[in-house]
Amino acid sequence: MTEQLYHENSKVDSKEESKLESKVENIAKPADFPTVQKNPAKAEKREEKGSFLGETLEALVVAAVLAAVIRFFIFQPFYIPSGSMEPNLVPGDRIIVNKFIYRFKEPARGDVMVFRFPKDPERDFIKRVIGLPGDTVEIRNSELYINNSKVKEPYLPKGLRFPDFGPYTVPQDAYFMMGDNRNNSEDSRFWGEMPKQNIRGKAVLVYWPVKRISLVKDLQDYLK
Repeated sequence: MTEQLYHENSKVDSKEESKLESKVENIAKPADFPTVQKNPAKAEKREEKGSFLGETLEALVVAAVLAAVIRFFIFQPFYIPSGSMEPNLVPGDRIIVNKFIYRFKEPARGDVMVFRFPKDPERDFIKRVIGLPGDTVEIRNSELYINNSKVKEPYLPKGLRFPDFGPYTVPQDAYFMMGDNRNNSEDSRFWGEMPKQNIRGKAVLVYWPVKRISLVKDLQDYLK
């Protein structure tokens, strides 16, 4: 029944067909509609804006990658939380550590170094290199002796007195570390040597606060 009705309603007589054709011919063709003219200046501005945003995004990505490379492989900032290195580094100092330097040279006596604490590698310590692999370290009457030779330490707080220690022979592939503020420093005198593999890098610069901006002195000459 449905098919039949559809078939019947689809029939059109000749007169009606002629009228429909006439109406169709009078309908405007697509080409007859006015075309929209593009503004070349606006289009150029959009292209320039898109180009600028693209270049800016690219520059930001490159900068982020370079910052990550520098941060993880070359230089890294650290914060000094305690007074174990006073008077040379004080609480609140922010320093830059060179993480790449020891790929080209061995640590030297007098280097100020950041390393993973041997008893808890999740913690970072900063101390001065006192004994190299194979050195014998001893403290007598608040004076440092390395391999039975007295060592001057002008970087220590004036008049500082601290307990005797040693003698202690540093194992191979390890270092003996001490803070400059000997009476306020948890260092190799208490927990032993620092393995070479724990080294994070060498402290090279105090960059904050502004009034304390300065290079971190090696002082190897005092410890040779």
